[in-house]
Amino acid sequence: MKINKLYTYPKSMRSVVNGGRHYDINGDKLPSVTTILSATQSPEKKASLANWKLKMGDKVADEIRDTAAARGTAMHTYLEHYLDGTGYKDLTPMGQQAETMANKIIESGLGDLEELWGLETTLYYPDLYAGATDVVGVYQGQPAIIDFKQSNKPKRREWIQDYFEQLGAYTMAHNQVYGTKIQSGIILMCTKDYLFQKFEVSGREFVKHQHAFLRKCDQYYKNVSKTKEGQDTKNDQIVE
Repeated sequence: MKINKLYTYPKSMRSVVNGGRHYDINGDKLPSVTTILSATQSPEKKASLANWKLKMGDKVADEIRDTAAARGTAMHTYLEHYLDGTGYKDLTPMGQQAETMANKIIESGLGDLEELWGLETTLYYPDLYAGATDVVGVYQGQPAIIDFKQSNKPKRREWIQDYFEQLGAYTMAHNQVYGTKIQSGIILMCTKDYLFQKFEVSGREFVKHQHAFLRKCDQYYKNVSKTKEGQDTKNDQIVE
């Protein structure tokens, strides 16, 4: 793998605004891609999540979510240190599990990474959104955005449409700011039981996901505007 720093990526600060993660980019607070996706979930997806929490109970559901998040962070840390050549070790049980998961991704998925342009890269689409992707580079001969994911169980392609929309958002941001023509996204995933999965999206399917994200972006800002109008009306009534 060749490290090729073709582009200068911005440094950013993260903050929470009205419960959603935002990035401070050039003085602007832009909602994160994941914040937009979370705020525009379909009623069916919200109902499914609510039913799962009801079945598991709030305490158990929160424990599962928090453990998965911590495991994912640990796995990402191993992969980041592997790619930047610094090395990393965590001897806790979760750290050892995350290392094994990371090694599965390295052995089964990262051999096709030919060039590394950016690692843990902040990307933004001016005035719309921002986010951080794991890898920008050349994968199997094509410029691509790559994200690492952990999972409690194997996924079907139809279950991870949000992941594809996330990749679509990142590629549109990169193309807009840097004048590139990235039209390929890669998900490299490992379950907690060490099953590796790779999902690729490109061509017309990728364009479909990009358009789907833009629609959600539009919906998000309409909802924000309605909320602000409601707050302004309430404040006016209080003043009167």
